[in-house]
Amino acid sequence: MAEAARALDTIDVRPRFTAEGVAALNTRFTGVDTRDMLAAVLSERLVGEAAVVSSFGTESAVLLHLVASIDPGVPVLLLDTLKLFPETLAYRDTLVARLGLSDVRALRPDAETLTKRDETGLRWSYDPDGCCEIRKVLPLAAGLAGFDASITGRKGFQSSTRAGLARFELEDGRLKINPLASWTKEELDGYFLTHDLPRHPLEAQGYLSIGCAPCTSIVTPGEDPRSGRWRGWDKVECGIHSPTPNENDPIF
Repeated sequence: MAEAARALDTIDVRPRFTAEGVAALNTRFTGVDTRDMLAAVLSERLVGEAAVVSSFGTESAVLLHLVASIDPGVPVLLLDTLKLFPETLAYRDTLVARLGLSDVRALRPDAETLTKRDETGLRWSYDPDGCCEIRKVLPLAAGLAGFDASITGRKGFQSSTRAGLARFELEDGRLKINPLASWTKEELDGYFLTHDLPRHPLEAQGYLSIGCAPCTSIVTPGEDPRSGRWRGWDKVECGIHSPTPNENDPIF
């Protein structure tokens, strides 16, 4: 009996997400108001343990406000790469106080890994993919351990690689939820006005998508909002998100 009890203790009871299950979630919530969808996901625990992954960037306040209006205790994970703008960290503090977020966690790169792989702190200048792996991908993988799903602020209009973004995705066995996938820039701006949300202090200077300071530049009129990220490099994502599949790509 004791052996049986010990065996039961090791059973993994986390949700098992499948492509079919993700398709069912997308179908269930088609046309459902964003807040209502989030309330169902969080209150009914439809996806198990979930955390918000937020950059505290120019549009982050919308998703954070939506989540906080349902449960301000939902964990919020910020990838503090140690290369963020000081204004971003100040904006985080502003939103935490304004929205009452009670579980914001800074995920930082491992000090030993930095010493071995980026001792000068300049890896971003010659190997941005490697820099993102050290400072974003690996810390997020560690930070998401124990969570069944992540909630992101990605929107389809942000770039061509995010067009057609679904509300629910399956990635590496974990569910990824994109509540704002179909929102437009006009809808986001309207939400800021309706709820009197503070804007990121760098947005007025032309920074429309804000990541690490060395790899973020001002966006000029006519460019897509993420064109200021990794300018001059053939790079559009940091590695924590996969590009949206083409409709003709096979789905496994």
